[in-house]
Amino acid sequence: MSKKLYKVALVIPVHNRRETTLQCLRSLSRIDKSDLIIKIFIVDDGSTDGTSQAIRERFPEVVLIDGDGTLHYAGGTNRGIESARTWEPDYIATMNDDSIFHDQFLKRMIKTAETNPHSIIGALLLLWDEPHKVFQVGQIWNTWNGGWKIPQNLTVSNVPSEAFEVECIVGNCVLFPIDAIRECGRMDEKRFPHGWGDAQYSIRMRKAGWKLFIEPKSLVWCEPNTNPTPLHFLSIREQLRILLRDERHPMNLKRQIVARWESAPSKPQAVAAFSVYLVTLVLRAIKYGIRPVDAVND
Repeated sequence: MSKKLYKVALVIPVHNRRETTLQCLRSLSRIDKSDLIIKIFIVDDGSTDGTSQAIRERFPEVVLIDGDGTLHYAGGTNRGIESARTWEPDYIATMNDDSIFHDQFLKRMIKTAETNPHSIIGALLLLWDEPHKVFQVGQIWNTWNGGWKIPQNLTVSNVPSEAFEVECIVGNCVLFPIDAIRECGRMDEKRFPHGWGDAQYSIRMRKAGWKLFIEPKSLVWCEPNTNPTPLHFLSIREQLRILLRDERHPMNLKRQIVARWESAPSKPQAVAAFSVYLVTLVLRAIKYGIRPVDAVND
């Protein structure tokens, strides 16, 4: 009896990271594709650094979808999912381009998905500058700690050896059965255009009855996050601009409350967690002091 061939669409939104994107595609070109039919869908959201041209020249098999620079992460991923669905895959994997992939990562995710019906599978994310350290995996909801918290002490040596269930999966590398996408739709790009849409997507699926697993043998190395300047280093004017007006900034209060409102186990827990978050902000401001309006940013 012949083995089943799985059709898998890989969806990657990109913007102005030409060399990073090409590195990602080189890594994907080396993975084990036996028993798989793979098609890559890249959504280039208005890059001006020659990303699309370089992909066409070096990876002509990739499906390129053009954006105008306004799609951002969630919108770009959604356009890729929409295009991939016309190909009628068994699975769609959403991923970031700042990633390097183990050659068996995809086959191991599919095996776990097939072993655990009605499940979404995340890879074990590692830092590429500290390749033993786990990155953004295993978020746990804690109302009285302000909401979602990521364990900071996980390494390849202390995570479970078999697939383990989690409460949330971020979008760096996630495998979705096509039935999950048919049932739950797309990411919420209206409320989460710039960030958190990936995590909220997995949480929405979990609330709909889909289980979330991390496959620890599916290894993906990721670029570390670039953290914004702490608020206490900024002037009052800049702090207020970020907190009240700049919805692209991760510290923006609207982003913070909407993220909790849409992902908490219950609405009262969302309100309580946001209240804790506000108190923490105030206490931090008192601890570090407040800079004058015209202070120069560090």
